[in-house]
Amino acid sequence: MSTILTQLEQAKQNGEKKFVVLIDPDKVRLGNMDKVLQLAVESKVDYFFIGGSLIVNNQLDECLLAIKERCPIPMILFPGNSLQLSWKADAILFLSLISGRNADLLIGNHVIAAPYLRLSPLEILPTGYMLIDGGAATSVLYMSNTRPIPTHKDDIAVCTAMAGEMLGLRLLYMDAGSGAKTPISEEIIESVSGAVSVPLIVGGGIKTPEKAAANVAAGADIIVVGNAIEKDPGLVKEMAAAVHGD
Repeated sequence: MSTILTQLEQAKQNGEKKFVVLIDPDKVRLGNMDKVLQLAVESKVDYFFIGGSLIVNNQLDECLLAIKERCPIPMILFPGNSLQLSWKADAILFLSLISGRNADLLIGNHVIAAPYLRLSPLEILPTGYMLIDGGAATSVLYMSNTRPIPTHKDDIAVCTAMAGEMLGLRLLYMDAGSGAKTPISEEIIESVSGAVSVPLIVGGGIKTPEKAAANVAAGADIIVVGNAIEKDPGLVKEMAAAVHGD
């Protein structure tokens, strides 16, 4: 049985794009989540990212169990800190914030989490996390205490991504943050995608199917949408179709 990482790497080689719905347990309402899960199964959403800036373990576990009871889509933890861990997920983005200079988010929190993760059944997905300026003071900027890469500095984004790949990170995640006013430009996506060979995840501020389609055309391999779907669950089908090219 192939691992999630193998699936993502093979999909990139084959030119297949993946669509991810981001679920924040802090914000989800059970009735709303039921609708999102039903639409996600119908639309062949590839994965769920589960995470937020302030969630606590009991909320996280409850959310994961509720999803697992209702649908078979794999769940990947997208942790906001080293306490947001649960064996009830399938995998975890082991995020190193390579765009910042906060030592805790580069390696410190990873040292704390490593013994737990070594014992857990979670698949570890080594991921270089890059914050791109989305024109708003998002939660991730405040919580990470770092500065994002300016949206017009393609060269900084490219060199950061290359360094992450050279360090052995297997995925790269460019994020404008939840609630970003300005999504990541196709120009940056194209520049970074052309400079690395690992799968490229893009999220933050993607509000329309047209923007999702433009991002994959520019070179994104995996599109993540959260806020827009929280506000309008019906977007799941349109977003999935735009990413998958249906």
